[in-house]
Amino acid sequence: MTLRKLLCIHLGKDKWSDLPVSVTQAWNVHSVHTLQEAARLIKNQQFLLGLMVQDENVATEWNHILEFLDTHQQLQWVMLFTEQGGHWPQNKTQIVQHLFDYHTQPVDAMRLNHTLGHAYGYAQIQAESRQQGQQHNGMGLVGQSAAIAQLRLQIRKVAQAQAPVLISGESGTGKELTAQAIHHQSHRAKAPLIAVNCGAIPANLIQSELFGYERGAFTGAARDKRGLIESANNGTLFLDEIADLPLELQVNMLRFLQEGTINRVGSSQAIKLDVRVVAASHVHLEDAVRAGRFREDLMYRLNVLPLHVPALRERKEDLELLVKHFFEHFAHDKNPRLQGWTQQAMRAIQAYDWPGNVRELGNKVRRAMVMAEGRWVTPHDLGLRTPEPATTEAPCAALDDARTRAEHDTIRDVLHRRAKNITHAARDLGISRMTLYRLLDKHSLRA
Repeated sequence: MTLRKLLCIHLGKDKWSDLPVSVTQAWNVHSVHTLQEAARLIKNQQFLLGLMVQDENVATEWNHILEFLDTHQQLQWVMLFTEQGGHWPQNKTQIVQHLFDYHTQPVDAMRLNHTLGHAYGYAQIQAESRQQGQQHNGMGLVGQSAAIAQLRLQIRKVAQAQAPVLISGESGTGKELTAQAIHHQSHRAKAPLIAVNCGAIPANLIQSELFGYERGAFTGAARDKRGLIESANNGTLFLDEIADLPLELQVNMLRFLQEGTINRVGSSQAIKLDVRVVAASHVHLEDAVRAGRFREDLMYRLNVLPLHVPALRERKEDLELLVKHFFEHFAHDKNPRLQGWTQQAMRAIQAYDWPGNVRELGNKVRRAMVMAEGRWVTPHDLGLRTPEPATTEAPCAALDDARTRAEHDTIRDVLHRRAKNITHAARDLGISRMTLYRLLDKHSLRA
């Protein structure tokens, strides 16, 4: 049987330098003596669990340890402290915020092994959850809904063709991600993908930016310059918000799509190019044609292989995966004590229509991770209303409230009886000290 990997950081080399034999026999232990060595090992190998051991003569300051734990939140951490009162952080809530659990001298090998096993199992669940959210088939499109599965299937098909693609969809749905997926799934994947936002380039510059120019073509043109289309040769040109392309340039773009050639500004020499064009617009091009803002012949040239990216409200079954994805993606911004989302927050997310689509969801999640003051993100942190519970859920909600009150009162009474001694109170409650610390934080109780 393959032993599970354990990263062990010995902060010092005295009497704690050797772990109990039962631990070394049960785990594949990788030992280091400094945080710098540990960081290098984490960078080069995959670990789920870390054990940090503090010796009597350790000189590492707590702020350095906390900075290290903040950086490596993807691991579950267990700490071995020296005897009670030695080398503890001044603010003991830091233990709750950064550690899965802790032990003190003398070590109970059986209890330590149990804690490590529990922490490793918890880390595995988290890793599997992250992996589930990252199963995008290399396309960067998060989700397992039928709508996203259909989009992935269409991407695979159109990626093998050479005809132009027109991607439609509301703002924030992921049209650029779709274009990137088409490019990376195609045989052009090793060639450039050049993205151009047609609405972001000033009208007086867009022709020279797209088609390039010859030296002396206009004041300031001191040298020849390749345009963005030419830079995409043998690769893919992504024209985002194509409906914003000025009418006078649409003729040039039509010629390029028909003949595969361009002329730089100031030159009469045609340059032959091999470029796959993928365009996108949140505006229906048919409406732009009827309004006289877009050429009908160019629309038909672009709309050979149409793809539609669904709005987020059309695939709400993907919301939980997307929230997990953003929670991992923006982990560097979050408060270390933040653990996840309340059920009320997830219900609020499901109830909201998300007019800004995935972009809006990502922004709200990131803001909540920064601004949340508790251990769990609430609807208030997201800027969303708490949805009213359904009538059928009322008895369940009432039962949950009763359980919460009973838990609060029991912990309060045991603490009072044990004169707020954490060790004795945890023993009476039949839970670990770490669990008791978490419950104290949950119920706003003080030891």
